[in-house]
Amino acid sequence: MKYFCPSLSPLRSLALCLVIGLETTLPGLGQTVDTLSTNEKALDELVVTATRSERELGSLPLPVTVIPRQQIRQMGSLRLNDVLAEQTGLFMVNDHGTGVQIQGFNPDYTLILVDGEPLIGRTAGTLELSRVAVGNIKRIEIVKGPSSSLYGSEALAGVINIITQNPDRANSDLSVRYGANRTLDLSASAGFRRKRLGLQLFGNRYATQGYDLSPDTFGSTVAPFHNFTIQPKLTYQFSERTKLAVSQRIFGEIQQNSFAISEGGTSREVAGEGRVHDANTTATLTHRFDQHFRLQARTYFSQYRTESSLAYRTDGVMYDRTFFRQSFLRPELQADWSINAKNLFTGGIGHIAEGVEATRYTQPQRFGSYYAFAQYEYFPTNALQIILGGRFDAHSAYRNQFSPKLAVAYQLTDRLLLRGSAGVGFKAPDFRQLYLNFTNAVAGYSVFGSQELAAGLLRLQQQGQVAEVLSDPSAFGLLRPESSRAVNLGAQYRTTSGFGASVNLFRNDIRDLIETQAVAQKTNGQSVFSYLNLNRVFTQGGEVEASRRWEAGQSGLTLSAGYQYLEAKDKEVLEKIRNHTLFRRNPETLATERVPRADYGGLMGRSRHSANVKLFYQSPNGLSASLRGIYRGRYGFGDRNSNTILDSPDEYVRGYVLWHVSAAKTLGCLMLQAGVDNLLNFRNAAFIPSQPGRLGWLRLSATLTSRAPEKTPEP
Repeated sequence: MKYFCPSLSPLRSLALCLVIGLETTLPGLGQTVDTLSTNEKALDELVVTATRSERELGSLPLPVTVIPRQQIRQMGSLRLNDVLAEQTGLFMVNDHGTGVQIQGFNPDYTLILVDGEPLIGRTAGTLELSRVAVGNIKRIEIVKGPSSSLYGSEALAGVINIITQNPDRANSDLSVRYGANRTLDLSASAGFRRKRLGLQLFGNRYATQGYDLSPDTFGSTVAPFHNFTIQPKLTYQFSERTKLAVSQRIFGEIQQNSFAISEGGTSREVAGEGRVHDANTTATLTHRFDQHFRLQARTYFSQYRTESSLAYRTDGVMYDRTFFRQSFLRPELQADWSINAKNLFTGGIGHIAEGVEATRYTQPQRFGSYYAFAQYEYFPTNALQIILGGRFDAHSAYRNQFSPKLAVAYQLTDRLLLRGSAGVGFKAPDFRQLYLNFTNAVAGYSVFGSQELAAGLLRLQQQGQVAEVLSDPSAFGLLRPESSRAVNLGAQYRTTSGFGASVNLFRNDIRDLIETQAVAQKTNGQSVFSYLNLNRVFTQGGEVEASRRWEAGQSGLTLSAGYQYLEAKDKEVLEKIRNHTLFRRNPETLATERVPRADYGGLMGRSRHSANVKLFYQSPNGLSASLRGIYRGRYGFGDRNSNTILDSPDEYVRGYVLWHVSAAKTLGCLMLQAGVDNLLNFRNAAFIPSQPGRLGWLRLSATLTSRAPEKTPEP
């Protein structure tokens, strides 16, 4: 085994490189980096999320996007939301933290996995994506469209699976990045493999002073905070057929908060600390009986906790103290049977035990469910692939649900692949959608379950925290379970000259969709949210992506672009418009008038048009650069004329464009990188507080890896 710094162990080599610094350029080191990149490209051709077993990316009948590690490094991104925000058809939603919207669905309906296991700890349906550091990510797989037939109800819109590094070779990596708002990110990763034993360890610390987009008011838009992530992963090869993998992820965050509240017409300042703790443990035992049959037993346990305490700055008297605790346990057994080259079967059974305890709930709540899934893959010819699958869920609190799915792919020519899929999904309202009574002391927004909205909104109004009521609270009634039927049709075209293009058309018909909607705007610029059933909603649209790579010698230039058209509307609203029974008040004449169909903008928070363009360059002398532009068209934010729909120009947030640029120079095992995010300094403090403006940064990293993994039989 050889390393970039020969004759030394990886850690000693890393230390040596840091000592000798930028003045030294070791011959051949850049070639080793290229070797790693080449190996990763080969691995990227296999994905696991779409079928729960390894399949070639180019032959799948489902729309799957893969973001490789090399691209993430060139972007200079630190957190998961930074990476996802630049992908076609994905929007970052900033209503209860930063979540992702896919095919017009809110973040509730997208399952976020780390190495195939779900992250928990959602606030009003949004899983805060900035909790995930990207320093040890090997690739990200994104499956768009319903995947409930394999993953259950949370996968109604799609699945995002974060694949982290495995200890398949000796490696070490150290990165330091400093930027605007006194943001400091430190990451370190190291791994080795000796015969049967492999160990990979990753650590990250992130700290920022936050920022303030409203200097006229007391408190910051985002208060100072720091967090850490630790991820050890261990593998042990008992025999050629049996392998054990144990991994853990620990995340902790502390934020210092301060803001003003109004009590009896008097403004008072409160301050305190908010803490987040997230810990997950996975153990997987895999045994391959022969070349046709494999059995995998997994146990996953996760805990998520938040605590917040706020006191008056003048006298130290406690103002508010809250906590939230969630636990998740899932044992699962999965079998993969390759009957022959034309018939593959995947099946499994499992149990989920979930508990929630929080300040805002009257008592601890418990859920339990049993499930079974099966998937059959049939290859009648070399050009045709058929996948038929389904999952049955028996829940302790809601009715049983069966979620079937059919997917077909046909290789029309060597360059053109046609594909289509259809599936059914189901999701019932959870406890937070019914009974949550929560005000985030960190960000300042409030969320109320449908049964708590009236009392909660009245309390905020009495405290003087409501600047404007955007929607009629009486429109938020009892919630009903929701279900959907979805179809995806697409094609993929590739040439040997480096050009590739794909198109995907989708349609989702949802009944009783549960929507998060802003009810009021608070005096601190944040919002009051609650939940609303929207009958017979549909989302439909299309995505087009194209890329072209030019190579000259060892230099490479890649240009890619993507566009999404999206419609997301309530069928009952369209029916009322057709029947001329939907009205509004003209703000100038104050006369009541019918709403024309052309003025109906659909569901809140959806952009009809969005696009991106990205340019990546890499030269053989270690120079690399990227320029990325992201456009999001206008989208609705709130109902200002009190007719409960989006139909007036002043109910939209204006569209915008963000440009990001980065450049790096590799010197041996060291890389110096600089970049500017949001180059044109776009800001919208009222409606997009998550966008702080232009951010410059500088990064230094060192990478070591072996040229090839030790040869150890795979089970």
